[in-house]
Amino acid sequence: MQPKLTLLDTDLITRVIDEAFQILQKPGIKVQNAEARELLRSAGVAVDEATQVAKISQSLVLSALKTVPSHFFLYDFAGNQKVHYGGDSVHFDPGSSGINVFDPDTLEHREAVTADLLRIIKVVEGLSSYDAQSTAVVCSDVPKDIQDLYRLYLVLLHSGKPIVTGAFSNKNIQRMIDLLSIIPGGRDNLRRFPRAVFDVCPSPPLIWSNFGAGNLMALARAGVPAEMVSMPLAGAAAPVTLIGSVTQHTAECFAGIVIHQLAGAGSPIIWGGAPAIFDMRKGGTPMGAIETAMIDCAYSQVGKSLGIPTHTYLGGSDSKLVDTQAGLENGMAILVGALSGINMISGAGMIDSLLCMSPEKLVIDAVSISMAHRLLRGIETPTPTLATGFYEGVNFKGGDFLKQRITMDLFQKEQFLPGPVIDRDSMRGWRASGSLDTFARAKLEVTKLLANYRRPTLDPLQEKELCQMVASYAQEAGMPNLPVLAT
Repeated sequence: MQPKLTLLDTDLITRVIDEAFQILQKPGIKVQNAEARELLRSAGVAVDEATQVAKISQSLVLSALKTVPSHFFLYDFAGNQKVHYGGDSVHFDPGSSGINVFDPDTLEHREAVTADLLRIIKVVEGLSSYDAQSTAVVCSDVPKDIQDLYRLYLVLLHSGKPIVTGAFSNKNIQRMIDLLSIIPGGRDNLRRFPRAVFDVCPSPPLIWSNFGAGNLMALARAGVPAEMVSMPLAGAAAPVTLIGSVTQHTAECFAGIVIHQLAGAGSPIIWGGAPAIFDMRKGGTPMGAIETAMIDCAYSQVGKSLGIPTHTYLGGSDSKLVDTQAGLENGMAILVGALSGINMISGAGMIDSLLCMSPEKLVIDAVSISMAHRLLRGIETPTPTLATGFYEGVNFKGGDFLKQRITMDLFQKEQFLPGPVIDRDSMRGWRASGSLDTFARAKLEVTKLLANYRRPTLDPLQEKELCQMVASYAQEAGMPNLPVLAT
């Protein structure tokens, strides 16, 4: 029995969906991409060109929902199925698009560069808790025109895992699809064996921008999975109520699905998001707030009720340090996401409201993820009797169970045994080990992971093509030579 967390009953989900249909009619959805508006118009949607507002009917949404795949897989670089989007499968990847990294020695935030992203990729590659890589940070040492495709390029060179990524422009979405298609041997094979999903974000409230709608259409036509990341901000760019934000999220996703499926019926799309409440005291967007996690849980229920794969952003803290607040917020959020059965949960490793990435926090969060997976397995019955069989020959001595063969056979299955980041030693043992706190132990673990990293072996011709393609884009952007990549 897999434990589950649900916040909405069936009647409330129905009300959310019904009101989302009403929102699509009044006030409607602003669609800033001319080609997307023409797609909608050709499907019978009333579009006001002056305001760019489309009035999408319930029947068109229902028609589009019928062609959305209920599940699909992501593959690693060798063509093996690794990530299942659908049902209650739960996977994790690091947060994405951070602009800063946390320096573990100075405890300062600084702009991310190529060496930082490589360090993050290598750490994630060694942590089995992460089923996929992300394009975790934006490298400030390359031109803005290529920052999105450059981070994907680094992941393709240095990781074998599936990837969660995203483009920053309609021009680069095509270039990134071309990069992805090199290793599987072309776009047709990429469609059959997708390696990556692309985050695509509507703008709250109720806007699909030129860039967002353009990305949706490009991904649909290429058969590359699109991950809608709706971002209602409760109280500022969405209704202040949690359920109101869930309803806006639903309307934005309905509009995105219609545009996407009109461009490529049957192409995979994911019901995702990165919502937050608005902190009225500080004017911030607290990703670690329990209400933020509640919106995530609730909107995922709506997506699941429609049979659509799900995604969310949970596991990023608002703390500026990798400290007790970060552990508190992330542990709770990771547990909420896992118990909600969300297919891909992004955000681990991030602090400062998703602005900053920390490899050390990735290591700590990996333990929370493993604990959450242990909880999802629930209480099992691996023996013929629940307990009575254990008492044969027991002489009322506390250590008798340690002598039983079945104890040695089963304890590693029954218990999750954390690595050195978690301290369960005696006070004497802790002192003998250096009296280190969690962050210091995580720093040591990062060092070990980097030392043990081995780069995946790519086909030399494919690697050359990757490098040449990105080098040409860099030169076009005014950068004669790409940063030197450390081996």
